[in-house]
Amino acid sequence: MALIVQKFGGTSVGSVDRIEQVAAKVKKFRDNGDDIVVVVSAMSGETNRLIDLAKQISEQPVARELDVMVSTGEQVTIALLAMALIKIGVPAVSYTGSQVRILTDSAHTKARILQIDSQQIHKELKAGRVVVVAGFQGVDEAGNITTLGRGGSDTTGVALAAALKADECQIYTDVDGVYTTDPRVVAKAQRLDKITFEEMLEMASLGSKVLQIRAVEFAGKYSVPLRVLHSFQEGPGTLITLDEEESMEQPIISGIAFNRDEAKLTIRGVPDTPGVAFKILGPISSANVEVDMIVQNVAHDNTTDFTFTVHRNDYHNALQVLEGIARDMGAREVIGDVDIAKVSIVGVGMRSHAGVASRMFEALAKENINIQMISTSEIKVSVVIEEKYLELAVRALHTAFELDAPAGKGE
Repeated sequence: MALIVQKFGGTSVGSVDRIEQVAAKVKKFRDNGDDIVVVVSAMSGETNRLIDLAKQISEQPVARELDVMVSTGEQVTIALLAMALIKIGVPAVSYTGSQVRILTDSAHTKARILQIDSQQIHKELKAGRVVVVAGFQGVDEAGNITTLGRGGSDTTGVALAAALKADECQIYTDVDGVYTTDPRVVAKAQRLDKITFEEMLEMASLGSKVLQIRAVEFAGKYSVPLRVLHSFQEGPGTLITLDEEESMEQPIISGIAFNRDEAKLTIRGVPDTPGVAFKILGPISSANVEVDMIVQNVAHDNTTDFTFTVHRNDYHNALQVLEGIARDMGAREVIGDVDIAKVSIVGVGMRSHAGVASRMFEALAKENINIQMISTSEIKVSVVIEEKYLELAVRALHTAFELDAPAGKGE
């Protein structure tokens, strides 16, 4: 008998019919003798609907009240799923994040989980009930409802699995696992049977939307075996695990990740003095803008050109800050570019293989794709290119690193 935490996203519970299908799936596991805790998101589109309502009142709603409001989306789903389970003879009970006592900090709309009181859930499981918990939400020390940010239900699922010492955390979604890249871009993309937390973390941070990055971090930190499965198709999915199997079959690269939501900013002709990077990035950081890749070039006249990338949503904010910095520092000019994308190759196999980066650059060169910026780590190489070449680059790299599914293999 195993203790399994199952998480179902918005599309999986998007209608009463789908909620009843989820209930039938949960019943199968329970009939198998397993203890089940189910974490659910709001029905698809519901969170957006609630946010739109709030914005009709105020363009920038007070964060505390927004949390009170959007947390109701999951409350509807947990009650409906508990009802659906009871209807098919499965004893079930629903709990909101605050009832379970998922304690968070007080950062409304992007709270972080501090601890979970698992006593109540264990009590309900012992009584033979399936426990249905609202994802995406918690409560702070003062009793205020908080939410964990977009995709926070994944984090709730993993955090509950860690607190309950579950045997597995299963994330059900509208894909049947983690792929070598987005199958909508590369038809020959293959589902991975297994991937390490480290690789998944890179894939998630680089734009793979299968799992929320915080959920992967949490799972890695607490060694929670994580499995990505399709909500309505049978199959083994993809297991995300600590195991880094050393074998001759270990592929060098596990996947190609990419992100279209990038923008690039350059400040030119900055006097090249000690602390120049901090003078530029300090105010950017203070404006709550996250910087990704950075390149600094020193010219012969003792000035420097400083280029960095940010999320496209932060571009105008960062540009404004940078123009102010340029005036203060006597820089020559500030230029920006929103028509860029980032493409990355990811794989723990890189550690033991030389020449991976050059193979990547060669594949891009063959397609006449110019590389604007490069960033490397132990298990990834990322490049910034013009956005119009993104899909061509992903397909070229997928083929170059032998990730294409063999002819006739139906994925």
